[in-house]
Amino acid sequence: MIRIQSERLPHTGTPEPVWLWTSARGIDDELLDSLWSAWLRRFDIEHTFRFLKQTLGWTVPQVRDPEAADRWTWLIIAAFTQLAAARSLAADLRLPWEATATPGRLTQARVRLAFPDLHANLPRLTSVPKPSKPGPGRPAGQRNRIKAPIRDPGKKAKRDKTLTQRKQRLTSAQA
Repeated sequence: MIRIQSERLPHTGTPEPVWLWTSARGIDDELLDSLWSAWLRRFDIEHTFRFLKQTLGWTVPQVRDPEAADRWTWLIIAAFTQLAAARSLAADLRLPWEATATPGRLTQARVRLAFPDLHANLPRLTSVPKPSKPGPGRPAGQRNRIKAPIRDPGKKAKRDKTLTQRKQRLTSAQA
């Protein structure tokens, strides 16, 4: 156990000691600094994962195979990187109660809010897609190889399986 006592905080208040656990023995100042910085970096990591899940929809699709999940993860990482790269181009379209941000230092969430305006002003690098016919699809007479899993819709109310069961339940409740 390591007890770290901070001398001052950036805001007003009394600094509370922080207890960190490590299995290392004979900790020198350099290792202690790296442990402290890793503990501080956890906030960035937690907020990044929260942004990826809640805002960019990392966990929304219910894919069937691991390769599709990997492709979706790489697509989310590419979107996250694009938002970081567009920081200097985006305007701060903040909500009235939000504090103003330093120009060029917008978070990815703020860049995401400004992205429709930014995208409208960017030049089009491709032409309009040509109309095409639908693809051949699955050949006639063949069934799906992999059945889609049946997912519970989350409904909690119990329903009668047949119409006669419903009628019986309603007549017994009235009697």
